[in-house]
Amino acid sequence: MWTEKLQVQGPYNFDLVLERLSLDPLQVVDFTNRTVKVPLYIENEPIVLQVQAMGNIDEPSFIIKGHSEVYKSKAIERLKKVFHWHQPLEGVSRHFRESDLREIFEEHRGTAIVLDFDYYSCLVKCIIHQQLNLSFAHTLTERFVKTFGYQMEGAWFYPTPETTAQLKIEQLRAIQFSGRKAEYVIGLSEQVIQGHLNLDIMEKLSDQEVMDTLIKIRGIGRWTAENFLLFGLGRPNLFPKADIGIQNALKILYGLPQKPTQEEIESYSEKWAPYLSYASLYLWRSIEKRSEKK
Repeated sequence: MWTEKLQVQGPYNFDLVLERLSLDPLQVVDFTNRTVKVPLYIENEPIVLQVQAMGNIDEPSFIIKGHSEVYKSKAIERLKKVFHWHQPLEGVSRHFRESDLREIFEEHRGTAIVLDFDYYSCLVKCIIHQQLNLSFAHTLTERFVKTFGYQMEGAWFYPTPETTAQLKIEQLRAIQFSGRKAEYVIGLSEQVIQGHLNLDIMEKLSDQEVMDTLIKIRGIGRWTAENFLLFGLGRPNLFPKADIGIQNALKILYGLPQKPTQEEIESYSEKWAPYLSYASLYLWRSIEKRSEKK
């Protein structure tokens, strides 16, 4: 077992990060000890790290624990990207202080974009979540992972592409997948194991190149590709205008009688660049908090 302490530049509110992670029943979050278990693949080897917050919003620090010394340095580098420790959030906060989103940003100050733990599981989750309300989307994803994935050191790993590609549509329909959604998840997995989709090179591609690559795959449209860019790759300037959550959040923010049009969304959001991804996150967070209070 190894232990490493990291100091991160504030503001960074890990407690709010844990709140958002806890919406997903697959996440192993401990609010009392301020920890989360993180399942990663490093060089195709599954490892589990524990991340514990020790500091406060303005002077955040973290204790990282893991077992394999072999993958320690690469695992820490991956964690820095996953939890957005590699780039200070102060510039983002400052950008929104004079914007229409200033109150939302103040309420959720220091909430970082936390990436999904690997590219494949991010895409699978995005496909599962398509056209479902958030609660059932999490339930369906949990069923999928706990039925076909595996647990290690208390953390859940999604089934590998090799495992998923071997599944039958009937097996996924048995846990309430639609036939179409089952086809999409199996088809994606086949694309990966056959080498037609190389997820490892995605980080080197432009946003448009990633988009063009993904939408060629059956079952992946613009919404899924944008969510992969945001939560898989951590691209900073993504604003999914077709996302219902974004539309509802804007409706509430501006007191609109109905959801905004695409033209209205474009008008509202143009001034939030080059941090549109953070505008998206904080707008989602604003309606998640309303839902939690009900």
